[in-house]
Amino acid sequence: MRLPIPGFRLSRYCNVALNGVICALPLFYPHTGIAREKQPAESAKSGPRVTSQLNGSVPTKNGQRLHLVIDLGNVVVHTQETNQVDYRVRLETDSSQKDAKLLLKSFSMNARQTAEGVYLRGQTAGCQCRGRLWVTVEVNVPKNYNIELSTGGGNVETEDLNGRLGVSTAGGNILAGNVGGPARLNTDGGHITVKNVSGDLVATTGGGHITTGSIAGNATLHTVGGHIRVASVENLARLDTGGGNVTLEHSGGELVASTGGGQIDVGEAAGLVKAKTAGGGIRVVRVSGPTNLETGGGSIYLTEVDGAVKASTEAGGITAWFVSTAKPGTCDFQSSDGDIVVYLPRKLPITIDAQIQDGDDHRVIFDPAFPVKITYDDASNGTRRLRAAGELNGGGQVLRLRTVAGNIRLMLSDADKQLVMYKQQMEQLEQNLRMQMRLLEQSMAADSRP
Repeated sequence: MRLPIPGFRLSRYCNVALNGVICALPLFYPHTGIAREKQPAESAKSGPRVTSQLNGSVPTKNGQRLHLVIDLGNVVVHTQETNQVDYRVRLETDSSQKDAKLLLKSFSMNARQTAEGVYLRGQTAGCQCRGRLWVTVEVNVPKNYNIELSTGGGNVETEDLNGRLGVSTAGGNILAGNVGGPARLNTDGGHITVKNVSGDLVATTGGGHITTGSIAGNATLHTVGGHIRVASVENLARLDTGGGNVTLEHSGGELVASTGGGQIDVGEAAGLVKAKTAGGGIRVVRVSGPTNLETGGGSIYLTEVDGAVKASTEAGGITAWFVSTAKPGTCDFQSSDGDIVVYLPRKLPITIDAQIQDGDDHRVIFDPAFPVKITYDDASNGTRRLRAAGELNGGGQVLRLRTVAGNIRLMLSDADKQLVMYKQQMEQLEQNLRMQMRLLEQSMAADSRP
């Protein structure tokens, strides 16, 4: 899907609506010789725009690199089958401005061939005039090409590329197609959307969402306050947001996910998982490797557990389903105020060690098939502690359950119901990711319209 990006607009704010949330993203004011008036981006007194255009072409070879640097403006990168780099720069300004023609002439594009490929430099110089200038740079490169580009303030769009991709913008959205190599994407205040990446991905934004397809290498994704949504990461995944949700369908290696106040949703996790949120829930559909989950104010939900898990929550409950073929390591579930509910297969060998701090008002509830023994003892603070212990099928790894003011339930699991739940939740994650990708693309397109 191509996202049309018109000329860069020096507006103070761009409002982005997504999931019912309105967020104001400050745009960067490039340091050029052009003085900037404190006017709204769209003024009723604005006149028609005057335009000019710069064109050029530089010969190159497949597999080389485009290095593009511009002071300000949107960048759109297309691919073609010829051995050359073509560029077109569209400049616009308000005809009612006194210095309109000087503004158009103030921008120049320097293009030259280098040993590595092609270098393009667009800049404003030699003009102390006042006014607004819109810049759009469209570039056509060979499909087997590497891209390294930066803009002092604008949106960036790239088509599918069979090479490396590096993008930096001081205040716009980044929308990239498939990348046939590693990618490094950075914006100081916009959204990042990229399809599949055939190498490592590093993506950073100062205030937007990050949405990606499949990542064949490592992924390091950071946003100050947006959501992170990823289809899959084959190797190490580090996903960090200051206040949004984190969603990952498939994790093939180690996963480290953290958010300052959102929810964490993980589908299938094959390796080590570390997930921490200050104020949201955590859900992992399938846990296979060692897992450490921590939330300061939400519930934890695990659909299929067949690995060692440590899970703790300050103000929520914990629900976990163990699979019948599992040989889990030691599991440790702790909750301050919530219930702990565990579903165990009838033939699973495991040792139960459960404790409720406030045993007077709360209970351990278990299926009659489980040989669990209940005991009480008085704590030094005057409360009555409740303990429950037992070995199922001869015992095995320890399942340690602790809650201060909640109930503990040990239930027999239903394998058929569990399989249905697993499929439903994986489909839900996939559908949600696709829907959010579409919504974000639509939002970015609306934000780019003049």
